[in-house]
Amino acid sequence: MKILFTGGSSFTGLWFIRELAAAGHEVVATFRHRPEGYPDAMRRQRVELAVRSCRGVFACSFGDPQFIELARQEPGDLLCHHAADVTNYRSASFDVPGAVANNTRNIDAVLGAMQSRGRARLLATGSVFEDDEGAGSEERPAFSPYGRSKALTYQLLRQRAVLAGVPLGKFVIPNPFGPYEEARFTAHLMRKWFAGETAAVNTPDYVRDNIHVSLLAKAYARFAEQLAATTPELRIGPSGYAESQGAFALRFAKEMQPRLGLACRVELKEQQDFSEPRIRINTDPLDPRELRWDEARAWDEVAEFYESELRSGAA
Repeated sequence: MKILFTGGSSFTGLWFIRELAAAGHEVVATFRHRPEGYPDAMRRQRVELAVRSCRGVFACSFGDPQFIELARQEPGDLLCHHAADVTNYRSASFDVPGAVANNTRNIDAVLGAMQSRGRARLLATGSVFEDDEGAGSEERPAFSPYGRSKALTYQLLRQRAVLAGVPLGKFVIPNPFGPYEEARFTAHLMRKWFAGETAAVNTPDYVRDNIHVSLLAKAYARFAEQLAATTPELRIGPSGYAESQGAFALRFAKEMQPRLGLACRVELKEQQDFSEPRIRINTDPLDPRELRWDEARAWDEVAEFYESELRSGAA
């Protein structure tokens, strides 16, 4: 397939591009900036790695004139719309209408440009933290204004795709972790352990769905191939380790301790904050053998990445 991909500077975007390319597909990826134009070192590194597996088009955002012309000129099988406006995404004042507008800018023109050169398919990335996604408690509300923007983005994309007669797929992401990730839960654990400290888990009772990013990427590439070969709307919510955050922290420690030779101590605090839903997980289990994914190797990759990043004091 020939694939037009947005959002390649993100953690999952890098892995998806690499897996699509490894599966033999030709990927053209758009980036808002050149590598040196991104403000943080990890994102710069991800872009530099991504363009080894794809043809990068820089200073190009979804829906702008350059993007529409690119969609018109590149006869492709699939548009993987993975990008999303994440400006201040953790803030309660996150601009939901502005994000939806950015995520769907000129969608009709984009779809029309793709259709002008042949059949078109649209693969949109969703999040388990959107309204009504996955399985869980508290009637599955959006976790945040950002989660709400993701849900509204997909609703609008779906409406326009249906009207345009463009087959649509939704790939719902849970909690990915692995090399080149953002500084979140597993990064917190690793930093504490490399500093010789005990890693405290303040929210051990939340049940979440953590998944190796390498497994998630293989599922994404397989889903893209399925979408390209079908007409009906498709959806998948891949599931990994669906368990409490306390159980996952202990699992993570058990895997890292022999690989790193560190104590990897964990303290599960008594949880006081229940401002988020207690349970939110995806519901589609994956078959590692079918996807030719090696769990032990994935744990090795996590250890090797942080060994390089933290043992040397580089991060």
